[in-house]
Amino acid sequence: MSHTAPEHTRLPERQGPAGPLSGLRVLDLSAYIAGPYGCSLLADQGAEVIKIEPPTGDNLRKYPSTLEAESRAFIGVNRSKLGAVLDLKKPEDLASLMELVRGADVLVHNFRPSVPPRLGIAYEQLKAVNPRLIYCAVTGYGETGPLREKAGYDQVLQTMTGMCALQGKRGEPPEIIYGSVVDYYAAALVAAGVASALYEREKSGEGQFVGVSLLRSALTMQSARMVWAEGEPKDVGRDMRSGGITGIHPTREGHIYISANTPHFWQALCAKAGLPELAADERYDSVRKRAQHAAEIVPKLRAALAARSALEWEEIFGEEVPCSAARTVEDMFDSEQVLAEDMVANISHPTLGSYRGFTRPVRFGRTPGPEPFAAPTLGQHTAAVLARRHADD
Repeated sequence: MSHTAPEHTRLPERQGPAGPLSGLRVLDLSAYIAGPYGCSLLADQGAEVIKIEPPTGDNLRKYPSTLEAESRAFIGVNRSKLGAVLDLKKPEDLASLMELVRGADVLVHNFRPSVPPRLGIAYEQLKAVNPRLIYCAVTGYGETGPLREKAGYDQVLQTMTGMCALQGKRGEPPEIIYGSVVDYYAAALVAAGVASALYEREKSGEGQFVGVSLLRSALTMQSARMVWAEGEPKDVGRDMRSGGITGIHPTREGHIYISANTPHFWQALCAKAGLPELAADERYDSVRKRAQHAAEIVPKLRAALAARSALEWEEIFGEEVPCSAARTVEDMFDSEQVLAEDMVANISHPTLGSYRGFTRPVRFGRTPGPEPFAAPTLGQHTAAVLARRHADD
């Protein structure tokens, strides 16, 4: 008597056109955000991504969420993946992983450097199984150095690398940048590093190790600050903010961000805000001068902005002054620009029913890539993935 697997446990077929990475298989052993979202970026471009979790699941599944049965964070960073559970401490499950490695193009994990050798999945060990494998290790601090075994998290690295000190106002305590910016930038480095290694493999025929760390991500984001010229003091000012003129300002109703660093935009701002005398003042005719005199300029600018709402100023400034009224992320679901760019999709989910979520971070003209599908429930496709493994042999 034959049994048909429930619909939600079967391997989903990608719908829509091929992407630039269609035909590639990625094993995602990572957790939290950086590694998993890097793999989702590969899935967006057509790669088949198999998320392999321990029996306890990715810890991101347990994060606070107003969704009763699911974690919003997990769903958001794990779209378009198959889901399997393997306990790599069990010989039979480690053997199953090795069989998957033989047919894989990429493997991504975020274990501390000492863990993969103990599990039997270090690069050299997997290279012996599949010499063409691109092996991407995501760590907190890198593979070497005194902090190599230290647990790395987004806001820890923000604080360590000076991001929080510069985010805070002068003379006030450091401030965290919320939104996991270091993690998400590391995810972009994962996708870019893997893609580059795949391109090189086309020439050499060999895989290689790719290392991404949150430390590298945090410092990469600050490349413009990470400049220390010969002869200048180490603690020279590295804050590139333009004295508060470019920034967020209160209005009669709501707040608006204004950028006025170029001569053209400064002139336009003054004209539109009814402050022509500021535009004509030679003391303010460069971004450096305006930063020096911000204490004089900002109160006059804010007094003018208080006459109208943020949305009204946004309309008045139009295309002549780069600006935006402060909105919420919820507003983006129905933003005309976001929808015109096809960045939000309706996605079916086995427990939520359906949800609207972000998709298509990169546009490709000839190979736009398949439609997204939902992040897997824990172990959703284990049986199907392992059964297909034998069919692929």
